[in-house]
Amino acid sequence: MITPETLAKYRMTIGIESHVQLATATKLFSPADNDARDASPNSKVHLIDYGLPGMLPILNREAINLAIRAAKALNADVAHVSRFDRKHYFYPDLPNGYQITQMYEPTILAGVVEAPLEDGGVVRVRIHHAHLESDAGKLTHYGDYTLADYNRAGTPLIEIVTEPDMHSSAEAKAFCQELHRLMMYAGVSRGDLYHGNQRFDVNISVAPADSNTLGTRAEIKNLNSFRSIERAVEYEFRRQVELLERGERVVQETRGWNDAKQITTSQRSKEDAQDYRYMPDADIPPVVLTPEQIASVQAEVPMLPPEYRAKWAGLHLDKSVVNTLLDSPDAAQLVNRLIDIDIAAARKTSFWLMKCVGDETRGYHAGADITNGLVQLSQMVDANQVSSNSAETIFFEMITTSREDAKKIAEEKNLLQVSDEGAIAAIVDAVMTDPASATSIADITAGKDKAIGYLVGQVMKQSQGKANPGLAQTLIRERLDQQK
Repeated sequence: MITPETLAKYRMTIGIESHVQLATATKLFSPADNDARDASPNSKVHLIDYGLPGMLPILNREAINLAIRAAKALNADVAHVSRFDRKHYFYPDLPNGYQITQMYEPTILAGVVEAPLEDGGVVRVRIHHAHLESDAGKLTHYGDYTLADYNRAGTPLIEIVTEPDMHSSAEAKAFCQELHRLMMYAGVSRGDLYHGNQRFDVNISVAPADSNTLGTRAEIKNLNSFRSIERAVEYEFRRQVELLERGERVVQETRGWNDAKQITTSQRSKEDAQDYRYMPDADIPPVVLTPEQIASVQAEVPMLPPEYRAKWAGLHLDKSVVNTLLDSPDAAQLVNRLIDIDIAAARKTSFWLMKCVGDETRGYHAGADITNGLVQLSQMVDANQVSSNSAETIFFEMITTSREDAKKIAEEKNLLQVSDEGAIAAIVDAVMTDPASATSIADITAGKDKAIGYLVGQVMKQSQGKANPGLAQTLIRERLDQQK
């Protein structure tokens, strides 16, 4: 049994390779449709993707532009000259018998990503490089036979390769989350993890905590959820520690993650670069970019997550709130528009949005510009015209219907609070003279102040939830003071 004390004797080191599918209309070297989500197998394939004799690749310029945008998000330089190579291996998902990639001269050079951690810290991860390549197809195994779907074959990717700068599952998860946000906000990827728009290969090694050398690494392939990344790292760390504690050797290999069993399993021994027989691709000319071309493309990149965080500093939101909002670009853009109009409305809206981010039935979509209505709703809350709970109800109605008149919605739903002192005073008097309130009044008089909640609740009940609870409590205390 591995104890926490045993685990503390070792240090894990993590490097990550992330495959990001580029959001181009067509594939990297063919005119085939690049969006194969929910498409029938082998319905989004061109003769070039099948690697038929005489078919020559034609480089998609938009893929280069998206790589340039990705470089800005990664705080990385762009190579003025980059080249494509052939990576040879023979597998049924690879029609050509080789993958077109960038082994020696990638388009994206060294960079850095700073990812916020849940504990308030930051993990700084260096990017070694990122290279363009075409994806392979997909194999589905059924017992004694396998089916090949080449819809994904030829899909343009950038593979982002980090330095081994992470040392915990929390850091690995945080980095992957931030990388995913950066690629979405830069417009590089559709960001659909379920459909494999971004996948993560996690390389993890373990060595004694006081060692200056790295252990033998294992690579966990094709993780497509942040929860899986975190759990796979934790499992693999324990597995390697157990091997070392028994005096056994960690094998350099590729492993898969079994989400049902929450374990990693061996797939194959890890190949080295020479096993792939890399060679320049003679059919694709070098990619030559000028500083002016790079600057022009990067000027089109919209605000990125670090810029949002800086702009939202004045809202004084918890980091978990900020990161949750950033996971929905539509929600982030809404808060961003509001902060330029009314800071109070932006802050309230941030918390309202927290209740619906990720909920498709209540998700906010950028097509609905309801900023003016949200400023109105914020002012209604401040004026005690609606309660905080009613404000949420009105907000959800606004984002799901794109209606902007908060007051009209409140009237239709009978949610306006009564702040007429005379009307509420009459209800308070009725509650205070009700024999059922005698026990609560006695408790308050005896110093049990929480008992006032019962009296306020009765006022709210008799007013059908319309009374201003703050005013009701003030009037109740006035009556109690008069009875002393």
